[in-house]
Parts: sequence; structure tokens; C-alpha cells
Amino acid sequence: MWLLCGLGNPEKQYELTRHNLGFDTIDNLVELYNCQLVKKDKNIEIYKGVIGEEECLLCKPLTFMNMSGPPLGKLKNFYKIPLTKIIVIHDDLDLAVSKIKIKIGGGNAGHNGLSSVDEAIGNNYKRLRIGIGHPGIKNMVSSYVLKKFSDEDRNLIDNKLLQITKCFSLIFNDDGLFLTKIAS
Repeated sequence: MWLLCGLGNPEKQYELTRHNLGFDTIDNLVELYNCQLVKKDKNIEIYKGVIGEEECLLCKPLTFMNMSGPPLGKLKNFYKIPLTKIIVIHDDLDLAVSKIKIKIGGGNAGHNGLSSVDEAIGNNYKRLRIGIGHPGIKNMVSSYVLKKFSDEDRNLIDNKLLQITKCFSLIFNDDGLFLTKIAS
């Protein structure tokens, strides 16, 4: 079983913001693959479904971005899921808008959600990084990630999320093929 975790912030005011691309991706996967809600409480939202031929748990930690790790850690431990079967989906300031990269392990580049996840489960899991661009000035980052995209950038993101969702089953076995299929 795979565990897919999208990072984001709960509450309506954060919907469709740059920092919520992990939540957006999980929502798209849940819808396309008819995943069923298993649990929802104040800490986490969990769905179960099949993507391609792989059984998956999909989750959205509802503890706000900076505290994403503890609910993910509990879920990982409860289902005894190894780090090699965990994919964390998140926004990335260091990538241009809608640029996608996959990485295993490494640093968190100051991403507080990843920092929390690393603290809870270690850092040797797969990351699906979705570019949001950088505001250009370091002290603008906090407000930038909590704002919505421009119409043009939102269109790019929506198209990329659609490609990611349709091709997601490839990520389980072939990162290179997955990245090639969504590159258009």
C-alpha cells in the first residue's frame, strides 16, 4: 500500500493558494480515482482507493502546514508503511510555476511543512515538488505562499495538476516516464 500525503492548510481562506497545491493534488486524485473517505477529524482527512494497480491511502493533514508531520507519522505507523512507499506532494518556491520535480530525501529548503514531516518520519521519502515561483525577495515569502495565483499562473497550474492526476500511476514505478508524460 502507498501513502500519498498532500501538504496544505485547512480553512476556506487558504483554498487555491500557492501553499495548498498538495491539498489540490489529493483532491484531484480522490475525484478521478473515486477514492472513499475513511476518516476525517480535526487532525487529518484520509481516503482509500486504487490508482493504476496500486492500493493507496491519500491524506491531507488538517493541523496546518507547519504541523503536518505528526498526523502523517501516526498514519504511517498505524498502517506500517515504509518510507519507500510514501509520497509527499508540496509546493516549491525554487521551481518556476508549474515546473515539476521528484526527489527522494535531502533538505527541506526552509519549507516548514517538510520540516515537520522530516521531524516526524525522517526525510528519506519521495517528494513530488510543484513549482510556484519565488517572489524575488526573501522577506516576502511568507505572504507570497498564502496568496492565490494570478489567472495566468492558475491556468498553468490547473493544466499541470490535470496531467499529474491522469498520469499518477506511473510515479509508483517509473519517475522518469511520469515526468516525461507530464512535461507537455
